[in-house]
Amino acid sequence: MQGRFRLKLKQFLNVTNCSTKISVGYGQKHPPASDWRKTWWESFEETPLYAAIWTYLGYGMLVIVGYIRDFLRNVGLEKQKSCTEPRMPGFVPLYQSWENFYTRNLYRRVRDCWNRPICSVAGEYMDVMDRTSPDHGWNFELSEKKHHVMNFGSYNYLGFADNKGPCKDSAEATTRNYGITTCGSRQELGYLDIHRELEELIAQFLGVEAAMTVPMGFATNSMNMPCLVNKGCLILSDELNHASLVLGSRLTGATIRTYKHNDMVDLEKKLKALIIHGQPRSRRQWKKILIVVEGVYSMEGSIACLPEILRLKKKYKAYVYLDEAHSIGAVGNKGRGIVDYFGIDPKDIDIRMGTFTKSFGSAGGYIGGSKKLINHLRCHSHAAIYSPTMPPPVAQQVITSMRIIMGLDGTHEGLRRIQQLKDNIRYFRRRLHEKGFIIYGNKDSPVVPILIYYPSKTVAFSRECLKRGLGTVVVGFPATSIIESRARICLSAAHTPEMVDKALDIINEVGDLLRIKYSHMELPQWCEDDTNANDLIQD
Repeated sequence: MQGRFRLKLKQFLNVTNCSTKISVGYGQKHPPASDWRKTWWESFEETPLYAAIWTYLGYGMLVIVGYIRDFLRNVGLEKQKSCTEPRMPGFVPLYQSWENFYTRNLYRRVRDCWNRPICSVAGEYMDVMDRTSPDHGWNFELSEKKHHVMNFGSYNYLGFADNKGPCKDSAEATTRNYGITTCGSRQELGYLDIHRELEELIAQFLGVEAAMTVPMGFATNSMNMPCLVNKGCLILSDELNHASLVLGSRLTGATIRTYKHNDMVDLEKKLKALIIHGQPRSRRQWKKILIVVEGVYSMEGSIACLPEILRLKKKYKAYVYLDEAHSIGAVGNKGRGIVDYFGIDPKDIDIRMGTFTKSFGSAGGYIGGSKKLINHLRCHSHAAIYSPTMPPPVAQQVITSMRIIMGLDGTHEGLRRIQQLKDNIRYFRRRLHEKGFIIYGNKDSPVVPILIYYPSKTVAFSRECLKRGLGTVVVGFPATSIIESRARICLSAAHTPEMVDKALDIINEVGDLLRIKYSHMELPQWCEDDTNANDLIQD
């Protein structure tokens, strides 16, 4: 069991060829796409049996100790330091008891690894403020000390999150000309010429007819999805979709069904069954069927199998809602997301959503699609009616960074950053495979989850990396399954080769210290191909 693993190589032998003639963003032509199966590679190595057993035992011991301490607090032998909800007759408790228990007895003990305050720009480096706790995590006090560390935990894929350069200069000039906010919604005089310029640029970048911006990425999904489907419609959602997609789906009133993550066989099986049975009770046919997916999954590092999703969409007359929050800018030869990555016609995607926080160093999100779709959202979306529009400096940050990516600034800086990010991703993932770590996801994903499993080792990984000058993000239950705690590394074009090597040395040293090199998988073929290619370049 320890040596077993499964690889989701996504080689569907019984599907039709997905290569098509396509036209890509900003008016350029692209030759027919090659067969994506030849280069597709994702890995999800199974949890070693001994790691799963000890992880369950670890959580079990923490829960037992937590119940003992709660008993001591209830009888007055230990001081009650947490806020408790008063018990009122006839009222249902406002908070769930298990959530309170977990926060009080498990999360509180390791809270120093999360919510760390920083006192600098979250660029390739950052300054993390040091905190001390006199009462084991109940309260924290800031000290005068700070840690200057490499930032491998923030979403800054193309390195535009910086306080110098053309983006900063243009945002500063816009602040002087427009102020810091519009003080109005899109329908109440808050829509300015800078917003029109941004939306036209987004549509050109994506290769769609029109686009609409929203000042908050989460609201881009949650406030717009209810305008697209309603009662009598069907939503098929990937089981690992983001919380904003989950909330937006629930607000629609449509029937929601989830399918196994990136599993096209399960998706088609459920599509067939639900179409045959129709709506619950009435058995009428569905008004609309909407397949909701993400481009890059931020916790797994996997990439949606878009060619297969589009094949099923056309076969079963469904619509596709694609969330490219983590793929736009970071994936594809020209940074236009997984549509660019797979060489697909942008018009094949019905609704394209993305955010400006990951690759553009800004805030907010967008919806792209046909003019009819965007005009409908502009009139009916809650985000257009009640929310103020994007602050002008924030919009300008996106405009400047997007123009750099597209090469409209007259330089090749955008393409250089995209290539640098791609090189960093391949090199970083290959080296981790060689060192024996279990990592999840696609070989071209900028999100690299390193599986740690044990709750104690997850916390120790964060603390030890910080001591050595590496800032990382660790994630555990309930954000992941109980036996899949991990460190989530986010790579950036701002990371130099020297920084990547130093980060790998730190991770390797901490990995040896904590003994978290669990992998028994043979080195993937693409790793060997990349190594041989690098050797030829050096020769």
